[in-house]
Amino acid sequence: MPLGQHERGVFEAQATPLYEEIVTSAGISASDKRIVKGGELQQAFALLVEVGLVVRSDDRAFWRAVDPATVQARVVAPMGQQGAELIVESAHWAQAFGTLSHAWRRSPSAVGGPFAEIRGGTTIRTFLESLVSDAEQELLFAQPQDRRGVKQLAEVVAREIALLRRGVRMRTLYQHAARRGSDTRKYVAAVSAEGAEVRTLDEFFNRLIVVDRRTAVIPSHEGLEAAMVISEPSMVLYLVDMFERHWERARPFTSSETSLMRDIAAEQRAMTIRMLLEGRADPAGAKRLGVSPRTYAGYVADLKSEFEVETRFQLGYEMGKRGIDGRETDEPPKK
Repeated sequence: MPLGQHERGVFEAQATPLYEEIVTSAGISASDKRIVKGGELQQAFALLVEVGLVVRSDDRAFWRAVDPATVQARVVAPMGQQGAELIVESAHWAQAFGTLSHAWRRSPSAVGGPFAEIRGGTTIRTFLESLVSDAEQELLFAQPQDRRGVKQLAEVVAREIALLRRGVRMRTLYQHAARRGSDTRKYVAAVSAEGAEVRTLDEFFNRLIVVDRRTAVIPSHEGLEAAMVISEPSMVLYLVDMFERHWERARPFTSSETSLMRDIAAEQRAMTIRMLLEGRADPAGAKRLGVSPRTYAGYVADLKSEFEVETRFQLGYEMGKRGIDGRETDEPPKK
């Protein structure tokens, strides 16, 4: 009989106690009512016979126990071998399906036409991982706010380094606030060492992933639990153009020159001023800058101190009086 989960349950619950009884009693009668056809332990006894833990005496009147050590290898080893063979075979099947999946994703019908919506965080992540892994030439990422954990970043680093070593060009755009995260800095250092390019920008932008200038993925208007997959060539090239325009204005992440960091601080200051003058609430302003509400409140406090005022109303009045709108390229006003 095949040995599986059900047989192991019978073995543990009934066959093992019966075996122990046979060992203790130096055997069991072949006519014992419990083990003959229709007996309560017939199935358990048949299992002991099947695996070879009991053998019949020469006179066929009794069944006696056999040392388990001589039986275990004969039963367990083939299972381990079969498991190993199944693992290898499953890997071959996964590779075969991977080839089909690659062909499918390259076809117009892959996501249901030039525009398609996918829903659910898990579904989106799985789709993106597969799409990105199949990149052949170029990957463009726009990540306004990096909220990935350490484990996620480690997995991303491993996947992206493999792509970079395969010759895929990779460019990623963050907001300036991403420079504050130690995990993000480690990620950037790792992928930059393999040839990736990472820059940061002051203003808010939406998420965007473009693979080989052929497929783009953007968030749905419903939020992060839905995404739009775009394969219409003109629309994809339009999104690439938007990325390129932002990229030209962005600052290299890996540079820490004093002048660059001063420029970045000035850009964040200007963005905060624009948020205040537009009347945006702190949560909205913080999101636009890619920082926490607490950090954003600190930026506002710095502006109050800079313009020597106590309230936001006074701050707005003072900036208006000086003609400041957050779009100046000059240095911050001197006190």
